[in-house]
Amino acid sequence: MTTPNALSISQPVATAQPAATAQAKTKRKRHHKGDLSLRRQFLLQLLCIAIAVTVLFPIVWIVSMSLDTTNSRPTGLNLIPANPSLDAYRTVIAQPTQNTVSFLQLALNSLLLAAMISILSVTIGVLAAYSFSRMKFRGREFLMIAILAVLMLPAVATLAPLFVMLNKVVIGGFNLRNSLLGVGLAVLAGQLPFAIWNMKGYLDTIPRELEEAATVDGASRLQTFLRIILPLATPVIAVTAFFGFIAGWTEFYFSWQFLENQQNFTLAMALNGMVGQYSGSTPWSSFAAFSILVALPVSVVYLFLQRYIISGLTLGGVKG
Repeated sequence: MTTPNALSISQPVATAQPAATAQAKTKRKRHHKGDLSLRRQFLLQLLCIAIAVTVLFPIVWIVSMSLDTTNSRPTGLNLIPANPSLDAYRTVIAQPTQNTVSFLQLALNSLLLAAMISILSVTIGVLAAYSFSRMKFRGREFLMIAILAVLMLPAVATLAPLFVMLNKVVIGGFNLRNSLLGVGLAVLAGQLPFAIWNMKGYLDTIPRELEEAATVDGASRLQTFLRIILPLATPVIAVTAFFGFIAGWTEFYFSWQFLENQQNFTLAMALNGMVGQYSGSTPWSSFAAFSILVALPVSVVYLFLQRYIISGLTLGGVKG
């Protein structure tokens, strides 16, 4: 007969075997999952490499084209020119176009236009976005839908009506249409809807309790807006200012149709003026060098504002 002591000793041994088997199965499952994650990670890395090559290849090619001394139409994918030189950069900086406008004047005009659009879009947009986000008034929904409808329109669709409207504003010898101010107002008309909706979505994510606490402490609505809302909305303000800067820096449609005075020409207009009637008549090395010089300032600004841009874009689309 089996004694009670023998039973008490044999029971743990019997239960220990299923436990060990379960632990072994768990280890095998974890090891199997680890193999799947490694394969998935490898595929993702291959995908990232393919995307990086797709994005970087045109940049490398245009840099190589700008260093080519032949200044002729490219006939192949030659990433390393035979005799690399910076002559194309010296040429476009010294005389970017056939008229008398210097590269510095073109850059100043583009910078003035970009700064004006960036500042005005942020200033007007944040006030309108705060009103839509925090205030309830008659016609609020209708105005929001109207702004969204304007946002859906392409910029070219408003070219003709804006041309007629701005051309009627003449003060002495000053024609608003034939000025950088008129071009800036035309671009601002299309930039403001994006600024308002983007910042309104971000302001919706800021807790109202912060404003209520400030009001209890005796702060006015203006003080609450300046000292609480604006500091917290720094990321979306940076995003809106950056996109406004890009819109002004690369603007071409309105400038090409509105401006007649060569002293008001911008970098985008000068770059388009380098394109010949045929591909063989275009100075490709100079065109590539000019393109890099135009894109370089925007790239530098993006690198400095990258952290704000990413956070502003992700949080700005949480609520509408």
